[in-house]
Amino acid sequence: MSLAVAVRRWSLRTPDACAVFDATTRRTWRELDERTTRLANLLIDRFGVEPGDRVTLLTENRAAVAEVLVAAHKAGAVYVGLNFRFDAGELDGALENAEPRVLVCSGEYSQRAAAVAQSRGVPVLDLDDPGPEGLEQLLAAAGTETPAAMHRVRPTEVGCIVYTSGTTGRPKGVTFDHASMLQHATIACLEYEIDSSSRYLIQIPHNSSVNITMAPCLISGASLGFADNRSFDPDRFAATVSAEAVTHTFLVPTQLMRVLDQLADDDTRLAGLRTLGYGSSPIAPDRLRSLIERYGPIFIQLYGMAEIASIGTLLGKQDHVRALTDKPELLNSCGRPSYGMDVVVVDDKGDEVPIGERGEVVFTGPHLMRGYHRDPDRTAESIIDGRMHSGDIARFDTEGYLYILDRMKNLIIRGGQNIVPTEIENVLYRHPGVLEATVVGAPDREWGERVVAVVAPRNGVALDPAELTALVEASELTRFKRPEEIRIVDVLPKNPVGKIDKQTVRGWFWQGERAV
Repeated sequence: MSLAVAVRRWSLRTPDACAVFDATTRRTWRELDERTTRLANLLIDRFGVEPGDRVTLLTENRAAVAEVLVAAHKAGAVYVGLNFRFDAGELDGALENAEPRVLVCSGEYSQRAAAVAQSRGVPVLDLDDPGPEGLEQLLAAAGTETPAAMHRVRPTEVGCIVYTSGTTGRPKGVTFDHASMLQHATIACLEYEIDSSSRYLIQIPHNSSVNITMAPCLISGASLGFADNRSFDPDRFAATVSAEAVTHTFLVPTQLMRVLDQLADDDTRLAGLRTLGYGSSPIAPDRLRSLIERYGPIFIQLYGMAEIASIGTLLGKQDHVRALTDKPELLNSCGRPSYGMDVVVVDDKGDEVPIGERGEVVFTGPHLMRGYHRDPDRTAESIIDGRMHSGDIARFDTEGYLYILDRMKNLIIRGGQNIVPTEIENVLYRHPGVLEATVVGAPDREWGERVVAVVAPRNGVALDPAELTALVEASELTRFKRPEEIRIVDVLPKNPVGKIDKQTVRGWFWQGERAV
């Protein structure tokens, strides 16, 4: 069983229903099945793809992403989606690690892709080349018989490799077998209420959406949409949701903050959304409350990591409702463990800590990664005794809700005291003019590290550092946690998924480099 078999199933059950769409393309399930069969044969006959080979894809969000994924599985190959924001060095690192048989790319990235791929002897298939070597011309001449490899795929064989966001140098390729992909997809359908009536819009990079979005939609028969994510415009997003009758989507907090900031309170274009997932980084409780009050109980917070296919814990719709009534502290939580996932908070020895105490989050379940591709050392560092170590510091409450305090690597250690940046950031977000905020440790000769906040304002707002300092001093933060410096910047740097890039911000102070 694979995603390819799921597409064949829906081509027989609902052949004329919409399978995938983007701004310019519509494919029914029958069309998706036919095109992916041709593409699979093209990969096999022209590029020599064999079962287990890697098929890489470099493109912006578009309907063709689903076609390449399904075609790779029909050929018995491993699908590897790459982030279009990869520079030449990152792309070269991914190709070195993946050792693909072919690189499929869109015309916009073909020149960069060809230069890197050629140096490694990897052929390139251009999605947008109108000539005889382009996709459409080659598809027209490709075979229409179902490749034998499609029904010979076994659950324990690798189905995809996901490269973690923001990788440089030696990239980490997170591998999943078909069984893990399908197990996680089933759980995502249950948790996010995805079925054949759903219309799901992918607004984050497609390479981060294989397990959390594409696989669930393909197995459930939902319509799968792709939105251009090269820049996020809340107005364009709302227009797409309305025009395409979108019922489900997922945004990162920086995108949600722009929706809240730039769309009017009475804008009804998002009224058709039934489920809006969010995650990847925290949202200040005050901002989250405003979103719920404006758009209703449609929000589900996801906490997880690429190495567990995405879902570890969920703060569900009713949890959000409860937070507005009798348990407001839930807005600080990332919910309770998802189906099929054992989540434990442990100490340095790997032993479970008592309820309420802090420790590292570890995951156990059937959809953990097999490991990092061709990197046994880093695999052994992350998976210990069958448990995936997250590097996140958290605590459980008595009802089983998990509260993430911060990343272990983000802790600021000042004079031997551990300072969690998130609680400081949440105070800064109370200022109505703050759009984004991040807190990092900067070098200090006496204390080791000092606390520095870097803040970006909302559109048209002139922030005064003195106001923010007064806000912090009037808060519940103890004195040693208060920022000693607050800098105002136009925009904070982001990683490829859209999260605030703390590493870059930290580098401004530790390396003497500032990009502002």
